[in-house]
This record gives sequence, structure tokens and C-alpha cells, in this order.
Amino acid sequence: MATRLVQINMKARDDAALGRFWAEVLGWGIDSEAPGVTNLEPVGFAYPDPAAVCIDLVVSEEPKTVKNRVHLDLATTSAAHQAELVARLKGLGATLVDVGQGDAPWTVMADPEGNEFCVLEPREVYRDTGPIAAVVVDCADPRGMAGFWGEAMDWTVHEVTDGFASMRSARGVGPYLEFIRTSDAKSGWNRVHLDVSPYRGDDPAAEEARLRALGATDPGIDQSAISWRILVDPEGNEFCLLSPR
Repeated sequence: MATRLVQINMKARDDAALGRFWAEVLGWGIDSEAPGVTNLEPVGFAYPDPAAVCIDLVVSEEPKTVKNRVHLDLATTSAAHQAELVARLKGLGATLVDVGQGDAPWTVMADPEGNEFCVLEPREVYRDTGPIAAVVVDCADPRGMAGFWGEAMDWTVHEVTDGFASMRSARGVGPYLEFIRTSDAKSGWNRVHLDVSPYRGDDPAAEEARLRALGATDPGIDQSAISWRILVDPEGNEFCLLSPR
């Protein structure tokens, strides 16, 4: 049994408007499964497939008050492409932000609702990921997070150090999932979180029990009205266990 990362969930004051922004950024299609929910995935994509990690934007009245602990890194193919992409994103409503990156070769930006993301300089490792190079999670212990998520999912761990860890689908396609050490403490519920799903035919209850045995815990909220399970990883980051797909 195992799960796989199928999408990220992003809270939004205006899910439709923010969805249009990210669809333009990524060149993806837009759909909606319910009022207040905007779904983004590549055009012609057959969900789920590790070739892409999709995005669900869900309306929320809660304001953004702190830097997100989960963000996207966008891939580029050349210095000229990076500059062109940054300029295009500014035209779509993104802004430059300073999160203490200093004189970094990548560009840190925020979408129209203030969600941080990075436009990376060209890197060989991301040459075939698609527009999203990586889903990045801030954490205190990248080794510990790679240990948990390496067991929780069937993705392959590629690199682990005290300050950084990365993993990618076992098929070697799509974006990476990366953990970067930070001293910032988690504050409140994450506005962006991971959604994972078991494989078709797996038992959701058994998979939940397996994740709990690995170190996932209960967030302590009423979940009686939802069909999926909300869990918390060893560093307190919420994630959703969806139905088998």
C-alpha cells in the first residue's frame, strides 16, 4: 500500500480569479467541481497521473497573514526564458517580494493574493518537469520529513541532507517534492497543503492507519461532514488523504 501526491490545495478569497491567474501562468485548463472550488490541470490530462501535480483552489474568508510554508517553484529553460516569464507574470498581476533571499539567482514573487512562489534560473535537474519544477515545503528537519513522506508515498527519495531533501514520482516524471530547512515556526493552518491519494482498490481506512503508524496525527477537528481524511504530518503540516483514485 502507498499513496501518491496528486494535487496541492490552495485557499483563496476569490478562487475563480486566482484560478485564472494560475491557469495563465501554467498554460493549464480550468474546471470546477463545486461552487467555491476551481480545479486546474494540464489540457488533456487524465487525472491522476504523476506527470503533473494538479491544483485545487478553494474559497476561504481567512486572510493570509504569514509566509506560506508550501510554495511552487517554476522551471525555466534559459536566462532569457526566466526574464521573459518574470515579465509576463508581472503583467498578469504577480509582484516581486523579499523573503530574505538576498542575491539569489531565482526570483521570488507573489500571486495576486500574496502566495509566494519562485521563478527559478535554468537547472538541468528540472529540464523535464513541466512548468512546475517543484512543490517546496518549509520544515525544521528535512531528513525527518523525507523519512516520513518517503514511507507515506511511493515516490523515490533523490537527495537528503540536513538542509534539503527531494523526492519524485517513481516513474521519474512530473515535479519534485522538496523540503527546505527553515527556522520559522509554523503559525496557524497552512493556506497551501498537499493532497495524497491511495491507488484504486486500496482500503482508505487501512491506508489511514498506516500513515498514523508512520507518524501522522489527527488535527483535532470535526470531520464528520467530509468524505476524505485530514491528517497532520510529523511537523504539524495538514494534508488530505483523498479517496483511492
